[in-house]
Amino acid sequence: MTTQQHRPLRRTSSLAVTPAVAAHRGASGYLPEHTLAAYRAAIDLGADDIELDLVSTRDGVLLARHEPELSHTTDVAEHPELAHLRTTKVVNGAEVTGWFAGDLSLEQVRRLRTRERLAELRPGSAAHDGVHPVPTFDEVLGMVAEESAARGRSIGVMVELKDPAWSAAEGLSLVEPLVADLRRHGLDHARSRVTVMSFEPTVLQALAPLLRVPLVQLLGELDRRPADLVALGDPRTFADLASPAGLAAIERYADGVGARHSLVVRDVAGRMVASDLVRDAHREWLTVHVWTLRAEAAYLPAPFRSQEAHGDLAGYASLLLDLGVDGLITDHPDVVVAARDAHAGGGASTMISGVRAAEQHA
Repeated sequence: MTTQQHRPLRRTSSLAVTPAVAAHRGASGYLPEHTLAAYRAAIDLGADDIELDLVSTRDGVLLARHEPELSHTTDVAEHPELAHLRTTKVVNGAEVTGWFAGDLSLEQVRRLRTRERLAELRPGSAAHDGVHPVPTFDEVLGMVAEESAARGRSIGVMVELKDPAWSAAEGLSLVEPLVADLRRHGLDHARSRVTVMSFEPTVLQALAPLLRVPLVQLLGELDRRPADLVALGDPRTFADLASPAGLAAIERYADGVGARHSLVVRDVAGRMVASDLVRDAHREWLTVHVWTLRAEAAYLPAPFRSQEAHGDLAGYASLLLDLGVDGLITDHPDVVVAARDAHAGGGASTMISGVRAAEQHA
């Protein structure tokens, strides 16, 4: 398996004049994810882009949901008229039991209300359970157009296609409705501020000749394999995709990569050590977005944790900006926007500029 090289910390330039802050599933640190309310809250908090995941209903309508199974983020289990649709399916090699978007019509989805998936960790968000409907992609695009016009600034949309190969095998391609929705809203052009992402290379390769918007190859844990490649018998892992040769191949069909933050810098016995991923991607003129930055201490590397519920997300975001990332995808856009703006004003991360400067030479 290909492995990444790691090196001491040093500042690196971003390809972006101003690195973007994208709100992961909306302001999902504060409101139930993938709701119009969470997206609007993210825009209020200054996010440059909103990030959303797409799955399909039985009748081919794209919904903003994190995965095809709906019971973790909606009240579908509380609808007795839908009880007969509960089933077990094998999704990318794992058995999953619940209610799947692809088995429900849009009319049935309209009855559902969203709920917080991390209720114990985010009780403030869970207080909004049962309030918000599940939005369609068409509704999200309409809302973004309205907010952009009202605020006098263009708000970007980063779209992730969820399990596209599995969905296609279920008879529900995500490609055609995606292209249709973008064209209906006049967004299939390079200046539309829409980006399409996936962990699966084959769907991005299929979209490359169809769309004029930027495409981003997502990168997960290095020892894992994209689900579509597994289905095809292709032995490549995410480590192979993240290697210099893999990035050169990605450049042929995509415009950037979206990497788990630990692929850019990781905690090694309390010391932050950077990989070569940003440098190697930039050599191919691929942008690098990192995901997912969360304020809760449990989700942060050890040097940025605290005894409080929330750790130093701003400090971690600043370190990633020092390392040259072009965008940060976060559940807490207000914190990361403030860190990005401070960084732009010359405030480098203390990991490099002061407190841990000696580690540059470790």
